[in-house]
Amino acid sequence: MVDVFLGLGSNVEAPRHLRSALDELSAAFGETRVSPVYRNPAVGFEGDDFLNLVVACETRLEIDPLKALLHDIERRAGRERRTAHYGPRTLDIDLLLYGDEIRQSPRLPHPDILKRAFVLRPLADLAGQRRHPESGMTYAGHWSAFAGPRDQLVEVKLVEPVGSGESKN
Repeated sequence: MVDVFLGLGSNVEAPRHLRSALDELSAAFGETRVSPVYRNPAVGFEGDDFLNLVVACETRLEIDPLKALLHDIERRAGRERRTAHYGPRTLDIDLLLYGDEIRQSPRLPHPDILKRAFVLRPLADLAGQRRHPESGMTYAGHWSAFAGPRDQLVEVKLVEPVGSGESKN
């Protein structure tokens, strides 16, 4: 089994799509751990705020089948992959960490971990004492040293229930 950390984000009917994704990830992987959810402004384009969180789970899947599963979940949420890198998203699921794997394609650990507060903060909340495989520094340490804008992150609750109606957050 491999520890996997996934970054989830949405700015189109975000509570609904994120709750649905959490249900699908739980069905696929069993036990999952979920960070707090953060609202932050869109990055790279003008648009509605995003809701972002990190999910931890374990899997036996290799990277390519795992990424295919994540793309299927995105597709079921109505995600359309366009040529524009930045834009509105019903659901975006990024593979942040696959164990301590360091790779160029797909890039692991995901480069946004150390660049984007909306990725680093929930990862530090969920796995603060875990060490970044390249820097050796803990994610809590990286968050403490983060020089980018932090004040745009606002912790929120997912308020639109899916399934049983109980928040997993």
